[in-house]
Amino acid sequence: MKVILFVLLAILICLLVLLNNQIKSGMGEENSESIFQRNQQTPPSPSPFLFQELTIPYLREKTYESRLGDLEKYSENSNYISYLTSYSSDGLNINGLLTEPKGEKPAAGWPAVIFIHGYIPPNQYKTTERYVAYVDYLARNGFVVFKIDLRGNGDSEGEPGGAYYSSDYIIDTLNAYSALQNSGFKSESPQAPLIDPKRIGLWGHSMAGNVVLRSLAANPDIPAAVIWAGAGYTYTDLSQYRLRDLSYQPQPSDTQRSRKRSQLRALYGDPDPANWFWKLVIPVNYLGDFKGAIQLDHAVDDEVVDIRYSRGLNEILNKTSIPHQLNEFPSGGHNITDPSFAPAMQKTVEFYKKYLGE
Repeated sequence: MKVILFVLLAILICLLVLLNNQIKSGMGEENSESIFQRNQQTPPSPSPFLFQELTIPYLREKTYESRLGDLEKYSENSNYISYLTSYSSDGLNINGLLTEPKGEKPAAGWPAVIFIHGYIPPNQYKTTERYVAYVDYLARNGFVVFKIDLRGNGDSEGEPGGAYYSSDYIIDTLNAYSALQNSGFKSESPQAPLIDPKRIGLWGHSMAGNVVLRSLAANPDIPAAVIWAGAGYTYTDLSQYRLRDLSYQPQPSDTQRSRKRSQLRALYGDPDPANWFWKLVIPVNYLGDFKGAIQLDHAVDDEVVDIRYSRGLNEILNKTSIPHQLNEFPSGGHNITDPSFAPAMQKTVEFYKKYLGE
């Protein structure tokens, strides 16, 4: 009998050892972590916690230090000169097209706009294509325009991170902001700095609406931002109105982005404004700190991003002291093309001149 009990005890000990090893393995750790996180109503203590990098507090505490690389002349006309250049973001080389107006430069430098593109299949994106008319309009009206190629797009280094469930593009935007602030005398007319570091705004289209608003939440001192046909402000709006971009190419399931997205959902579930984690991610929760102004532009007939995204954000802004305006256009679709393009661009220019100065 003692022998049988000893054998049973030995078997039990072996099973416990095997179970412990399995829990410590990669899959075991992920499963136990998921169960732990799903049952938390408040942030785990002590920090850090998984996916903390998505949160606004994390983005606010992060340091952004970057500088423009060499300016390689790309094109020139009577109104402006365009340069190919780059800057660093998270150790990655991010490309961009910088367009400088001609004429008498203000003593403190030109006002500038960081131009953030919408979704374009990353392998089809090219620095010098798309948004040409938009850049032209802003540059002819006295603004330096820095159209950045978000990481993984075109020849920019890194993997495309996506807008809504990654902070990669926000980090790229805020590093571009730092690069322009540190631009110094990088121009062909060195009698004044290239850019006034106090007069730099943001412009974003489509998915970049989310990038812009999260960037404003992370850096509330940015003086002005314009969003054309943007989406993803409360995160519940993404499930309410959806997106209908036929050009979207889903990432393969074996990419880092796809794996992280699956793990994020397993840990914290779908975006929920009552969930402690999603409260830290949703940008409208941080509008109370914003010191600048916001303009929203959207065509009523936009079939890609529903105009209710902009109307919903405008209703939220109506409850704040933030200077803001929503401009609706009867036609023009997702890109607000003719006949609405010129009126929309003119409103954009007027807004920047008011809040960035001429």
